[in-house]
Amino acid sequence: MCLGIPGRIEEITNTAPLERSGRVSFGGISREVNLAYVPEAGPGDYVIVHVGFAISRLDEAEAQRVFAYLETLEEPGDMS
Repeated sequence: MCLGIPGRIEEITNTAPLERSGRVSFGGISREVNLAYVPEAGPGDYVIVHVGFAISRLDEAEAQRVFAYLETLEEPGDMS
């Protein structure tokens, strides 16, 4: 089982085909992500990221549904 998290591409930082990468925002936290598997994705697009690799694109509505679901999860240690 794997966990993929949606993020929004902020900018492309490397355009070499096998090293294509960019800054992806995950709710305000940005990370460098390999974008080689999603060559069609660009700034403003949402992607699913697993262990530092964007593995697929998704539309904004689906990304927002995932964000809403993640917000409903309890914080670690929150037993109220």
